[in-house]
Amino acid sequence: MTASLPRQASPPDEPQRPPEDPRHKFRRRALTLLIIVLLIGVPAGYLVISANQSRNSGKQKEDKYSATGLTAGWPSRVQRRLYQVAMPADGTDVAYYETNNWKTSRLYVQFGTTDAGLDWFLRTVGTSRNALKKDAITISARDQKVVGWEFTGVGPWSGLVHKQKDPAPTQDIVVNLSEPQHPMVYVVSRTIP
Repeated sequence: MTASLPRQASPPDEPQRPPEDPRHKFRRRALTLLIIVLLIGVPAGYLVISANQSRNSGKQKEDKYSATGLTAGWPSRVQRRLYQVAMPADGTDVAYYETNNWKTSRLYVQFGTTDAGLDWFLRTVGTSRNALKKDAITISARDQKVVGWEFTGVGPWSGLVHKQKDPAPTQDIVVNLSEPQHPMVYVVSRTIP
């Protein structure tokens, strides 16, 4: 005969729980759902916004660099230093455009200045007003077409080519002296990359 073991009752230290109130259960689930949304939804939303901003920024850069023609504003200091185009601080109507390819890089710049500003610019480039030749349009038709310059308006027009030994850039400069106290300067500085 086998002896049967006595039944053990649940341990006395575990009290019986009453059934959970449905309102408490609902609040607990709502709080859990809110935490999940905050932990997953907010970072996901941030990633979507960040991706859109990055994509828009890329499109703006693409538009900027695929455009032909001048952009209003000053070229960067790096561009001015690389192409050796020092511009007078009093420059007005400033615009620029840069092209790069495997053969030649060019910086197109235009600006208005004062009589003294023109002298300063030419001296800084390494030449002088005496080198300007009257009625000389030294910027090629090809370069004029790239940025939409037309040197056919009221003049007098003067120009010069400032050649330098490689790797220093060569500058083609045209100046409109129709307003002698406020000349307009056009420069194409090209360098071999």
